[in-house]
Amino acid sequence: MPGKRVQFDDETWHALDLLAKDRMQDFQELADEAFADLLKKHGRPTDLKTALRQSIEGTGERTPAPLVRRGSGRRSADNDNDR
Repeated sequence: MPGKRVQFDDETWHALDLLAKDRMQDFQELADEAFADLLKKHGRPTDLKTALRQSIEGTGERTPAPLVRRGSGRRSADNDNDR
């Protein structure tokens, strides 16, 4: 799992630390919840299955209907003479 370093001002850090203690969570659990909420707010998927589903739905494509054959595709001699 990739890790990144973030910086907070002292007031924000203390507020987050207090929130984590009140909820009996650690900072990572708070961060996981916050980023999941942010992605949901902007309609971004968090897993591959959801990403693929949204990709298909977003294109507006549907499974094509089977082709229907009409006639044999050959012209009769009578039809050629009418032209």
